[in-house]
Amino acid sequence: MEELHRMDVNAYKQCPKIPVVIVLDNIRSMNNIGSVFRTADAFKIEKIILCGITATPPHKDIEKTALGATLSVEWEYIPDTVTAVQTLQQKGYTTYAIEQVEQSTLLQHLQWDGHTPVALVFGNEVMGVDQEVIDLCRQAIEIPQFGTKHSLNISVSAGIVMWHFCYLSLLQK
Repeated sequence: MEELHRMDVNAYKQCPKIPVVIVLDNIRSMNNIGSVFRTADAFKIEKIILCGITATPPHKDIEKTALGATLSVEWEYIPDTVTAVQTLQQKGYTTYAIEQVEQSTLLQHLQWDGHTPVALVFGNEVMGVDQEVIDLCRQAIEIPQFGTKHSLNISVSAGIVMWHFCYLSLLQK
């Protein structure tokens, strides 16, 4: 760790995070959940909220891909995604659904000051973000895709979007 200039878990928990919360809405795959934890650690994401059928740590299938990030990244379980989104909004978070819908904003066109707290909602591998949750969010963000497939794995989507917000945060420093 020292040679790689990596922090230990205690130092990581104390360091400043970017004001981004990830909300996982009914994610089935524990490998996807673990991967989101690991990516959230890499980009210093503030917190992950697990909702609905999304499994929670500790679990060996989450840990397989999280590689210890469940210990460094703050998380909580809220059974209902609508409640989670409404609670975040009441705390001043701007909420975005990551989904392909009419009038979505392409990720590269999204403006963010790097300071205003945001919550990003990622949906189920098959059904996506629940429509009731989409309706609550300020807007939907869409990752542009150019091939024959029109979907990405949730852990890949989360990685792309978290990197983008981390990058925008770094631009503001």
